[in-house]
Amino acid sequence: MTATQAVRLGPSVRVRKAGERGRTDWGWLDSRHTFSFGEYHDPAHMGFRSLRVINDDRVKGGQGFGTHGHADMEILSYVLEGALAHKDSMGTGSVIRPGEIQMMRAGTGVTHSEYNASRTEPVHFLQIWIVPDRRGLAPAYGQHPVDREAARRGFALLASRDGREGSLQVHQDVDLWLALVDKGGPRELRLRESRHAWVHVARGAVSVNASELAEGDGAAISGAQAVTLSEGDAAEVLVFDLG
Repeated sequence: MTATQAVRLGPSVRVRKAGERGRTDWGWLDSRHTFSFGEYHDPAHMGFRSLRVINDDRVKGGQGFGTHGHADMEILSYVLEGALAHKDSMGTGSVIRPGEIQMMRAGTGVTHSEYNASRTEPVHFLQIWIVPDRRGLAPAYGQHPVDREAARRGFALLASRDGREGSLQVHQDVDLWLALVDKGGPRELRLRESRHAWVHVARGAVSVNASELAEGDGAAISGAQAVTLSEGDAAEVLVFDLG
C-alpha cells in the first residue's frame, strides 16, 4: 500500500505488543527484538520504513558485547537504567547514561565494543538502527544530553537529518522525538502529508492515537495527521517521524 492510498483509506495504527517480539537470552544478555535481528527472523517484521532495528537490551554487571564490526548503518543507543561503556576504532571512549543519547555512524566500517560500565548493576538500553540514505559515508560519533524538561512539556528532538535544535545528525529523512507523559492533557506531534510514524513505549503506559500501549509495545502509524499521546502513566515514549 502506498502512502497516498493510506491517506485515502484513512489513518491506520498497527500495534506490535511487547510479548510478540523476538527474544535472545544468553544469560548475561536478555534482548527483545521489535524487528528481525540475529537468529530471530520474522518476514512480517523486517523494519518500518528506514527504521530497521529496535533492540530492548538488558545486560548484567561486568558483561557486554566484545569488539565487532558494522557498516552502512546509523546506530543510536538510548540508556534507560545504568551506564553503557563504549569504545570504537575511531578512538572514541565514552560512557552513556540515562539522560543522554549516542549515535555511531558505521559508514565505510567501524569496530566497537559495548559493555556494562558497572561490575554489579545491570544496564538497560535501547539500540536503534536506521538505514542511511546512502552507502559509504565517513564514520562518525556523537553523544548529546537529552532535554528532559522539553520532553515533559511536549516533545524533545533527539536526532534529525539536519541536526537542528541540538539534536544528533543522522543521514536519513527521520526525526526522533522523546516525550515524557505522566497524566496531564493530550499532546500532539503533527505529521506532514505522506509521513509515517513508529512509536515505541520505553517505559510506563500511554494511549497512542486511541490505542493503549504499555512498556515495550510499539505502533506503526500511517495516513494520520498527528501522533497523539494521552493518559500517560510514567510513560517514556520515542516517536520516529519517518519519510
